Amino acid sequence: MNLVIAGAAGQLGSALVSAAAARGVRARALTRAALDVTSPQDVGRLPLGPGDVLVNCAAHTAVDAAETEPDAAAALNAVAPGLLARRCAATGARLVTVSTDYVFGPAPAPPAPWEPGDPTAPSSVYGRTKLDGERAARAADPRTVVVRTAWVYTGRTAGGAWAPDFVGTMGRLAENGIDPRVVDDQTGSPTYALDLAAGLLDLAALLGAEPGRPGAVLHAAGGGAATWFDVARGVYARAGADPARVTPCSTAEFPRPAPRPAYSVLSPASWTALGLAALPDWRDALDRALGAPSDTDR
Repeated sequence: MNLVIAGAAGQLGSALVSAAAARGVRARALTRAALDVTSPQDVGRLPLGPGDVLVNCAAHTAVDAAETEPDAAAALNAVAPGLLARRCAATGARLVTVSTDYVFGPAPAPPAPWEPGDPTAPSSVYGRTKLDGERAARAADPRTVVVRTAWVYTGRTAGGAWAPDFVGTMGRLAENGIDPRVVDDQTGSPTYALDLAAGLLDLAALLGAEPGRPGAVLHAAGGGAATWFDVARGVYARAGADPARVTPCSTAEFPRPAPRPAYSVLSPASWTALGLAALPDWRDALDRALGAPSDTDR
């Protein structure tokens, strides 16, 4: 397998580059300076061939900003996957493109983890453009594998600083003695970026070994379910702060420009059906991300 990573400087792309290096997997890491995934010219010149697996980690992930930047979000999330899939179809390479739990709408009754075939109904620009990207990629190359994930975080940077994500933000607040109010009525699947990267490497190896395997939509996210409040308490405990300092609030009390799904837990069944290992439970992942195990939320 020859691994090619688009969006290699982003949160997930960086994690995938690190995970590949740790496994000794040869990877071509392409930042935006090397490959503008929104440019038909750039993508059309991308050297690919049979045996290559291109993992698209490039995305417009600023969920709230997307509401006022729909064209920028569409370029990265909707147009780019189609361009990359078309290039893979022309060269014989395989495309894996990463999507999101935000493609789903109101929770089923009773709530149950979402399966890939469940109806989609995104309520935000981010979710709609990601779903458009899924469809564009699969239309351009039916061999495309879409991997939906959720609530991705790094927690700490390679240098040990708090990362610019939800977990990192909660860690900084804990260290600075700030007592936050955090939403407790949105439930999802917190996913450690390095765990997702390891899973994507396993998937890429499978596609490299079985190039005739058909395309699919898969779900890969951290195990278990949590609210943002649960995650915040977990971060405080692992940062050596009292988790009771975190106070729950409702979505209505913390309005944001982009609506969020109230329930977006992803089922791992489609992933494990391929013989791939389910991603670890979110609490164990948080232990590893922050290097400070805690029994508070177990």
